[in-house]
Amino acid sequence: MVVVTGQNKVSATPDDAMSSSDAEDDFQEPATPTATQAGQALPLLPQQFPEVVPLNVGGMFFTTRLSTLRRYEDTMLAAMFSGRHYIPTDAEGRYFIDRDGTYFGDILNFLRSGDLPPRERVRSVYKEAQYYSIGPLLDNLEDIQPLKGEKVRQAFLGLMPYYKDHLERIIEIAKLRAMQRKARFAKLKVCVFKEEMPITPYECPHFNSLRFERSESEAKLFEHHCEVDVSFGPWEAVADVYDLLHCIVSDLSARGIAVDHQCIGVCDKHLINHYYCKRPIYEFKITWW
Repeated sequence: MVVVTGQNKVSATPDDAMSSSDAEDDFQEPATPTATQAGQALPLLPQQFPEVVPLNVGGMFFTTRLSTLRRYEDTMLAAMFSGRHYIPTDAEGRYFIDRDGTYFGDILNFLRSGDLPPRERVRSVYKEAQYYSIGPLLDNLEDIQPLKGEKVRQAFLGLMPYYKDHLERIIEIAKLRAMQRKARFAKLKVCVFKEEMPITPYECPHFNSLRFERSESEAKLFEHHCEVDVSFGPWEAVADVYDLLHCIVSDLSARGIAVDHQCIGVCDKHLINHYYCKRPIYEFKITWW
């Protein structure tokens, strides 16, 4: 059969570039999924949860009420179990959360009755509360030790913007020296001084005090860098040199680094006239194994 329209011809012969059956194939609707495909697809949202929810948190099992998980609206748990998101289940039908469950019981205890963990677990539970975005728990933990004291300590360390950089420098220098010498430990010199103008017993000049009004040109005569590997200071706060030393040692120890330190003298750099630096110099010994 041939259809003629004006000067154009459309022929339904087998030699045509596209047959009517080919055109139909190009515009056919997607096939209905097979039973196998349907079984592999995720269930349609919203997901329905039972009133009593069995949980598998990183291989640890818990059971709690749905209302407990939804206690605070702005938390990750409330969002997860709101029905808007799909949560997989394990072979036993427990809802699976891919997170270490060691401290999840402490999270549930707070959601249930506002209980806080013992002091030795506060830092770890705080980290989990951050992950689950539980603001009320974070606020409570920040108001008790050791986190409350840590906030005060960080306020002090905030006076030294390069504190963390200096810690990294101590670690890097100690590592390189130990590797170069094939040694078990490494030593380095660290200067810790509170005042630009020496006033402590370790830092006092030979004659009188340097605390007097000076011109800018005179002040430059007192500026110098002690011959040490790392230098901390100056700062203005009640906390003294020994407080900063405690922070340095504590932060290194928290990273698994064994460190000992001792004062080995003062900087004897001559500044001007009878005045010398007199900043205390400490020897840090870092043991690697």
